[in-house]
This record gives sequence, C-alpha cells and structure tokens, in this order.
Amino acid sequence: MKFGRLAGLVGLVVLLYLLWTLRQVLLLLFSAVVFATVINKLVQQLRRLYIPRKLAVPIVLAAIAFVTVVILRFIIPPIANQLPAYTFLSEQGFKQLQAWYQAYRGYVPGNALEETSLTDLFSRLSLLSPNLVGRAMQFFTLSLDFFVNFLLVVVATIMMLVDPGSYRRILIRVFPKFYRRRADEIVAECEDALGGWALGLAFNIAVITIASGVGLSLIGVPLPLVNALLAGGLTFIPNIGPFLSVIPPVLMSLSIGPWTAGGVVILYLAIQQLEGNVLTPMVMKKQVSLLPALALMAQVIFAVWFGFLGLFLALPLVIVSQIWIKELLVKDILDKWSEPQGALSGERRVRFASARRKLLR
Repeated sequence: MKFGRLAGLVGLVVLLYLLWTLRQVLLLLFSAVVFATVINKLVQQLRRLYIPRKLAVPIVLAAIAFVTVVILRFIIPPIANQLPAYTFLSEQGFKQLQAWYQAYRGYVPGNALEETSLTDLFSRLSLLSPNLVGRAMQFFTLSLDFFVNFLLVVVATIMMLVDPGSYRRILIRVFPKFYRRRADEIVAECEDALGGWALGLAFNIAVITIASGVGLSLIGVPLPLVNALLAGGLTFIPNIGPFLSVIPPVLMSLSIGPWTAGGVVILYLAIQQLEGNVLTPMVMKKQVSLLPALALMAQVIFAVWFGFLGLFLALPLVIVSQIWIKELLVKDILDKWSEPQGALSGERRVRFASARRKLLR
C-alpha cells in the first residue's frame, strides 16, 4: 500500500473516532439545527406579512415561550394531582388481569401463586437486576446534565435563528466549488422535509390528544385527560409510542370490565388508522415517505447508541440522510455512472448483451 493511501486510511479512522467521541455534542448541534429550521419556517410566514426579521424572530420566540408557560401553568398541576389516582387505578387493573390469569390457570387464591401488586413486581424486578436501583439514581443525578444540554440547545437555536444565512453558507462551502449550487438545493429540500415532518408531528399530537380524550370519556375510562395527554406526548415515537400509550388506559379499564378494555383497544386502533392514512397526508403537502421497518430499525439503533436523544432525533436523522443519499449518491453519482467507452467490444459485448436479455426474460 502506498504511503498516500495509508495516510488517508489513518486519517479516516481518526476522523471517525473523533466523530464517535463527539457524538453527543453533534446530536445536540443537530437538534439545534432541527429546532432552528422548524422555527425559521414560522419566521418566514411572518416575513410574508412584511415584518422585518429582527421583529419576526422575537415574536415567534415569545409566542413559543407563552405557549410553554400556559402548558406548564394550566396542564401540569392537574396531571400532578391525578397521578396518585392514576397509579392506583393502573394497579387495580393489573390485579384484575392477574386474577383472570390465575382463574385461567386454575390457581386458588392463597395457594402457590400469591397476589402481586405493581410495587411488589417492581421490587422483585429490582432484586433480579441489582443495577436497576443504581441506574435509577444515576438517572436523577443526570438531571443537571439534561438541563445544561437543554440550555445549550436553546442558545444555539437562537443564534442560528438570528442569522441562518451565515451558517448555511459555512455548510455549503464544505463542498467543492462546482457542487455548491447543487448542495444548496439539497439543503433546501432538507429544510422543507423537516418543516413537513414538524407540521405532521404537531398535527398528529393535536388530533390524537383530542380524539383520545373524547373517546375515553365516552367509553367511561377514568382520568381521560391524563391518558389523552400521554397518547399525544408519545406520538413523537412512531410505531413504539402508540403501543406504549394504550397500556395505562387498558389497565384502568380492566377494573371496569373486559369489554371496556376491548373498547379502548378498538378506539386507539381507529385513531391511529384515521391519523396515519387520512389526516396526515391531507395536511403534509410535502410528505417524506419512510418505510415503517426502516423507521423502526432507525429508532432502535439510535436509542441503543445515543439514548433518549437518539430516539427523539431518529426520524429527523433518517429524513435528512434519506434525502442526501437519494440526491447525492443515487441521482448525482449512480444514475450518471455509465460504462467507459471501449470497455466492452466485439465478442464480449455480444455475450454481455445476450446474457442481459436472458436475465430480463
């Protein structure tokens, strides 16, 4: 191997190692880019009303802060007050499910299998996994890191919003001069795709929250507000979120009766079908089509590698990666990759054409 190739290989390995070492910082930076891109879409809407950017950015940020304060002020306290009842009803449903299982297996109350509550179940799981309590304590000790990272993301987002053109030009200059115009087009397509994803996500959260709250109230499930907010909050995790959100209301409805639990499952299935197949395509003008298996694999991989932040950013990362692969690799390289002149000639060309016709039959 020549020295130049060896040096290039070593440099590539060192670069990959540095990127992996700085993966958390890069994810925080990417999350700031996603937030800045989405908020910038709102700023552009105000710019259409001939509002200067120096005023549009503070107006949008003030509106977002106002909505956040309203949510924290009027929604969080009722949820906090209902959490004890929420836990109690879930435990009652769990006990009812256990009683049905015991009756199915022929157990008699007070015999070999004792009654188990959720608290006892968690205690036994902690005994099976001694590190569970330690990990829980570690989670609370990492709260400070979470708030520091959140503050960094907020500051970086605001800095990008003030002058997004400068940061975009820095990104474009990374590419060779002949490809910069094309790179700018791909970046614009990524911005539109992220804006469509955010619009679809906000719409999904609103529809699922309202529909879940109304449906659970009509069925008679206790605490419909908490369950509806849980269903809406877990919407940002496709495939996994809907499955997790249906567990608490099903447990609560088991204390009422099995038919009520069946009604909850049918309600959630109907909401997901309506939202995914009818409402979301109507709202998202530029919908990014992702294969469900690809989205699920990306969520699992990024959650294992990067934790909760990777799970949250899995879909934006897949959307951006898919666009760059489609535009840069497929359209600009592979689609334009033709065979060299004179590479096949004479008898070899005839054989190649004959083999190709056989494969196409």
